[in-house]
Amino acid sequence: MAHEIVVLVTAASQEEASQIAGRLVEEKLAACANIIPGVRSIFSWRGEICDESEVLLIIKTTRKNLCHLVEMVEEIHSYEVPEIIALPIVGGSEDYLSWLNEEASRE
Repeated sequence: MAHEIVVLVTAASQEEASQIAGRLVEEKLAACANIIPGVRSIFSWRGEICDESEVLLIIKTTRKNLCHLVEMVEEIHSYEVPEIIALPIVGGSEDYLSWLNEEASRE
């Protein structure tokens, strides 16, 4: 099972995304977070179809950090039920993955 993961989180604004990303990197729960503006999300919420502009965070971290990362995002996030989805990294540059593990280490 992959040790390194990518976590996808949508946010309501660039300001909120920056706040989440900054806290995660500062607390060493993530090595890096990319902020991608201009995401259009169409979803069902409480029986209604919603069409919203959002910002996507692509967060690089480790499986070991996931529980704490989820807790922190839920604490900071403005949404009642924020999107937090973790995907395994199945390969990549050994140098990059080594850096990721070093930077996302709270120890």
